[in-house]
Parts: sequence; C-alpha cells; structure tokens
Amino acid sequence: MNQPIKIVIISDTHGMHEYLTIPDGDILIHAGDMTEYGLLSEIQEFDDWLGTLPHKHKIVIAGNHELCLEEDAGCLLFHNATYLEHEAVTIEGIRFFGSPWQPYFSGMAFNLRRGQALAEKWQQIPDNTDILITHSPPYKYLDRIRSEWVGCEDLLKRVQEVKPKFHIFGHIHESYGQESNLDTTFINACSVLELDAPLNPPVVIEW
Repeated sequence: MNQPIKIVIISDTHGMHEYLTIPDGDILIHAGDMTEYGLLSEIQEFDDWLGTLPHKHKIVIAGNHELCLEEDAGCLLFHNATYLEHEAVTIEGIRFFGSPWQPYFSGMAFNLRRGQALAEKWQQIPDNTDILITHSPPYKYLDRIRSEWVGCEDLLKRVQEVKPKFHIFGHIHESYGQESNLDTTFINACSVLELDAPLNPPVVIEW
C-alpha cells in the first residue's frame, strides 16, 4: 500500500516566513503574497528560504502584493519552486492548477474587474484539476471581512463545475481555516492576520 502524500500549505506570509514552523512533508504550497512590498529582493530572499526546506516539491503562486512578478517572468526568478502563473502541473500524479488572478483590489498585482474578464480566466481551469490553488477565495467560502463576503462569484461557479478535491487560497487574512461541501475542501491558509499578531500555523493535508 502506498504511503499518503503529505502536503503542507501556507499563504500570505508577507515576509514573515522565517517565523513559521514548517512541518515536514512531500509537497509545500504557497498560495501567494510571500512579499510585503513586491520587490525582487523579497522574492530572492523567499526563494532562498524555500531552498532550505526539505520538501521534495514546492509550488508557488503570486498574490496581489507580487508587483514584480506581474512585471517579470516569475518562472525565471524561482530556482527552488515550481512557479505557476495561471497554469497546470502534475506532481506525484496529482493535477494542480495555480492562478494569481483576483477581483480588483486597490490596483495591485494580478487584478481584474469582476465579470467577464475574470470569468474567462476561470473557464481556463482544466476540468480534471485535483487541487486548485488561487490567491483569491471563491464567494462565501472563507472570504469574509467583518460582515461582507468578498470572494469571487465566477470562481465559485467554476469550482462547482470542476469539483477539485481541494481548493487552496489565501488573500483574506481574517478567514483562515477550512470548510467542505460534498465535493471540495476549501482551505484559506493565510499565515498572517496582522503583522504584529501571532502567525497561523501551516495547514497539512494528505493525498
């Protein structure tokens, strides 16, 4: 019997990654916002840190803070991870799709207006995706800021069509946690709530 694949998930570390205790595992996923200021130097430092971790595979997507990744080819900046910018990869037989796009948010990186532009992006998510990684949450799943749901309605619609086993995201710091429906487990893996608050622990799942 094959051993389960252990997947460790973090997001929205905002330069605080070295303060996290990262469990051992087979695959490490970061769902965007590894930087605070979107600088190349922050990306390089984060990539160096990834290189110190024992996980055989690391998958990274950008978030709205990664301005430099929208301007430069992120795949050339990461030497210690697989960088996904609205694309798929199969690792250990698991089909991943990672995308940084999100509803417009103060004119930061990888922003699109709600409606047709985002809906067209989400239609490009492959039907056979096992684990979906986006920076944005879907609507009404771990996307609440105070009394407002701020996730993407068109993303939720596509998730309901594709039915990935896991949908991993971040972006909304206040809604860290997990929820499930009949088809998909939704994981908001935001590590940082506020820069001076304790960090949320990494989320660990098995495949």
